[in-house]
Amino acid sequence: MNQKKFSVEGKVAIVTGGGTGVGAGIAREFAANGAAVLIASRKAENLEKVRDQIRKEGGACEFQICDVRAPAAVDEMIAAAVRHFGRLDVLINNHGASLKIPSLQLSPNAWKAIVAVNLDGVFFCSCAAARQFIEQKTGGSIINISSEASLTGFAIYPPYAAAKAGVNNLTKTHSAEWAQYGIRVNCLILGPIETPAWELLLDEETKRRMAATRALKRLGTPEEIAYPCIFLASDASSYITGAVIEVCGGVDTNP
Repeated sequence: MNQKKFSVEGKVAIVTGGGTGVGAGIAREFAANGAAVLIASRKAENLEKVRDQIRKEGGACEFQICDVRAPAAVDEMIAAAVRHFGRLDVLINNHGASLKIPSLQLSPNAWKAIVAVNLDGVFFCSCAAARQFIEQKTGGSIINISSEASLTGFAIYPPYAAAKAGVNNLTKTHSAEWAQYGIRVNCLILGPIETPAWELLLDEETKRRMAATRALKRLGTPEEIAYPCIFLASDASSYITGAVIEVCGGVDTNP
């Protein structure tokens, strides 16, 4: 087996939502495996911490403040990666936002805000990356991060679930649209992942009940999302595009 095909060494990757949780885990693993990484989000303090940790461990990392709802800011994010590292090879659309509120209590502005981050942001980031890939004439890999809510719906999180379902569909649309340029577009559907934010929000009993819904009887880790991202970014996945892959620990269907 050609191990080099599974490598991201020398590639340049952008990770949106890279200042915390799953995004930070993805960025760390890409950098640890030889990729240069630009992390982006709206909060500089979070990005600085992740950048400094990656650099301390010997990785190459820069950050860019970016509101993915603003096309001009997204274009600048792409340009920043090219300025720092000379090119772009991988975009990971990991950003997201949610709001816990039933549909009948949800304001029009709140609906629009959540959909704008989760769906519009993926569209704007993907288009900006695709333009860069086409200009380079190198192809590239776009990896969208979705949620099990996109398949099942999610009571009291209606705009989040609907937007993530849109991400699944957009993945297939863009994969067909941009295949002619050597751009591959895939999507990971996540189950419950244990992050520092979840540690603060969930008590042990809640985490236990969530883990019980999994076939593997545990929550996932950010690293377990990073590894399939590395595979989809590598040449080993060169014939995979338009795939929507569940990374969720399985669902316990035992009676």
